[in-house]
Amino acid sequence: MIRIDGSSGEGGGQILRSSLGLSLATGKAFRIENIRAKRERPGLLRQHLTAVLAASEVGGAQVEGAALGSKTLTFIPGTVRPGKHRFVIGTAGSSTLVFQTILPALMLASGPSQITIEGGTHNQAAPPFDFLEKCFLPVINRLGPKVRVNLERYGFYPAGGGSFNATVEPCERLSPTDLIERGEITRRSVVAIVANLSPGIARREIETVAHLLNWDKEYMQIVETRNSVGPGNVVLIEVGTSTGMAELFCGFGRLGASAESVATEAVKEARTYIASEAAVGEHLADQLLLPFALAGGGAFTASKLNRHARTNMDVVSTFLPVRFETREESGYTKVEVSRAT
Repeated sequence: MIRIDGSSGEGGGQILRSSLGLSLATGKAFRIENIRAKRERPGLLRQHLTAVLAASEVGGAQVEGAALGSKTLTFIPGTVRPGKHRFVIGTAGSSTLVFQTILPALMLASGPSQITIEGGTHNQAAPPFDFLEKCFLPVINRLGPKVRVNLERYGFYPAGGGSFNATVEPCERLSPTDLIERGEITRRSVVAIVANLSPGIARREIETVAHLLNWDKEYMQIVETRNSVGPGNVVLIEVGTSTGMAELFCGFGRLGASAESVATEAVKEARTYIASEAAVGEHLADQLLLPFALAGGGAFTASKLNRHARTNMDVVSTFLPVRFETREESGYTKVEVSRAT
């Protein structure tokens, strides 16, 4: 039984999600205490409980402590069960984070899977659906599996109610890959999405991005939708390169934040990435550690390694015999993943 301290490092929900994903993929049981100890509301919230229940269903696991507010959980995985699964969060909690919890096991499973998850699709402090589709999954597909996603309905905070479908065609083993050179920037786009809100918000966001990045209006697009339970707004800045990589930077509309400030938040992240010359951005770097470790190797350059990522390295190393080597170079951090000897 692996013991995990949920208050270590960054002390958030990622420690739990990574532990669940690794447990399913390796067959190793774990017990975690002090779940989300460094958060304002510690313990399992609805989103985290859905991730536990999803992992339990996919992995035929025995679970103790799966209840709202629980700060301790014991998880004993069984046999991974590919096939059709549907999970409903019931709040605006991130559906993409629930999907990333069960994906490691499904992409190495004995058969294909069809997954439907309902909840938040565009949440602050979580990868939005567009990031999953355009940035994270293209790298996963380089490792061997074939994963495709389709957005059915937007889900913004606080209403939630979003939905997306995923198909996972697994592979026998993951193939290591390197993402070192970013290449030339060959594609730029800015999309401002407004759900059940005035398109004027999106116009102000696009004008702000165009001014701050000095990009032509031809790169800008406004999407108005009523395919959402509640109101919502997000501005997405996409940067594509000659190596086929893409990065996405987001600003989320919310009460008390002007359209200009929301756009400026996304621009700030985009500028940091562009100036770094790294292949992947801060958030994608964090999310690649687990799949690269399962592949047994690989390397990438990142614009930044945050505390989230360094905590994730510690969790991954608890389940897998891997070593992470990081080296600061001019303009970026290089991360190398290898099997521990």
